[in-house]
Amino acid sequence: MEIFPAIDLKEGCAVRLFKGEMSSAKIYSNEPEILAKNFRDLGAKWLHIVDLDGAFAGEPVNFEVIKKIVNSSNLNVQIGGGIRDEERIKRYLDLGVKRVILGSIALKDPKFVANMAKLYPIVVGIDAKDGYVATEGWANVSNIKATELAKKFADVGVEAIICTDISKDGTLSGVNVDFTLDIANASGVETIASGGVSCVDDIIKLKNSKKISGVIVGKAFYEGKIDLKSAFENILK
Repeated sequence: MEIFPAIDLKEGCAVRLFKGEMSSAKIYSNEPEILAKNFRDLGAKWLHIVDLDGAFAGEPVNFEVIKKIVNSSNLNVQIGGGIRDEERIKRYLDLGVKRVILGSIALKDPKFVANMAKLYPIVVGIDAKDGYVATEGWANVSNIKATELAKKFADVGVEAIICTDISKDGTLSGVNVDFTLDIANASGVETIASGGVSCVDDIIKLKNSKKISGVIVGKAFYEGKIDLKSAFENILK
């Protein structure tokens, strides 16, 4: 089990959304590179970054901010948001990012993702609303079930799948363990839970499931609900 502290970027600031609504963005830091260093000092080895502007625009928007974070934090960074072609994948990896998250393009062109996974460290991001895949920064909901999409990446070499229950994201209402397990069982790939983490007990539930390899922690940290230093020291033993 790995804990991934999260930085979601909007106009260069670290924010959190409520159920994926951009209009709900709450700013927690206008110096996300300082925030990243704080995560490192608390014991993090990985950092999860989402370029929210990029997810809506379909291309990286906060690249310079991400560059600053990667260069100053010395953390293993996984990045998503608006990455939809090989050139952008290579650009981030050349920057020093450890792995790249492909989300919307995974639904539109799973063969592209499979091909990229043979060449680069790729993670698939599957975001779902009521069990169906949402794309374009969650603005559009498809008629494809998240578990059906997950099955397409069972044997193509992706490093992990990050699954987000949008109805839980930013709500501090508890993580959807069953949904995460459904994705893990459908794909057989390392699966990282995202959305709704509210307390240490949520992380422990995921760890005890044995099939979930990681959890993304965002708002619960920013709102003081989780002591990350204690979590890294005690839960990850």
